[in-house]
Amino acid sequence: MTAPNGRAIRSLTTSPTAIGGGGRTVHAPLDVLRVLHVCTGNVCRSPMAERLMRHGLAQRLGADADAILVESAGTWGHEGAPMELHAAAVLAEHGADTADFTGRELLDDHVIDADLVLTATRDHRAQVISMGHAAGLRTFTLKEFTRLVRAIDPATLPDGSVTERARSLVRAAAALRGWLLAPSPDADEVSDPYGAPITYFRSIGDEIQDALDPVVTALTGIPATV
Repeated sequence: MTAPNGRAIRSLTTSPTAIGGGGRTVHAPLDVLRVLHVCTGNVCRSPMAERLMRHGLAQRLGADADAILVESAGTWGHEGAPMELHAAAVLAEHGADTADFTGRELLDDHVIDADLVLTATRDHRAQVISMGHAAGLRTFTLKEFTRLVRAIDPATLPDGSVTERARSLVRAAAALRGWLLAPSPDADEVSDPYGAPITYFRSIGDEIQDALDPVVTALTGIPATV
């Protein structure tokens, strides 16, 4: 199978497991890497991160993007709530899909199922890790993970399936933590835009996008198209 930029990617065996909503059956890869974005209310930061990451994966991988399942939840999540309007507007400006979003409260099962948890702040990271489930080695703040990923030589990652590469990247990032420290305590944080004007949401959306771009490139091995 060939990715949109012409790079060959090994196809994954599929099965008719339903992973879509609304009664839609999706032929999902048997081996899916699950990424979970976490913030507080699951109406601003983590929805933007979830949908921007999905958008970046779709741009790079096309039909293979379902090898990485991206979801989100909130430590004090507004269960069943819609995405905040300014967050949705910013996503639309980035060309990302805003449809069919529903807020969720972070549950044990979400952490258990996730192969990679990316949080908005260090406090969210601590809350996820405190839930147990051996989450420490696969939970990072988004900006922390970006910083670690930038230090990993892509040549050291396997050129196999998307999921093989992604899991190797998570292990490599965990091994670097403690050796590659943040330049300041706030460097790994994404501030909460809740209640702010749309201009501030735009700045946070850009901040999230800038952090996600090298992560999605590293996960897939495919740079973003200009």
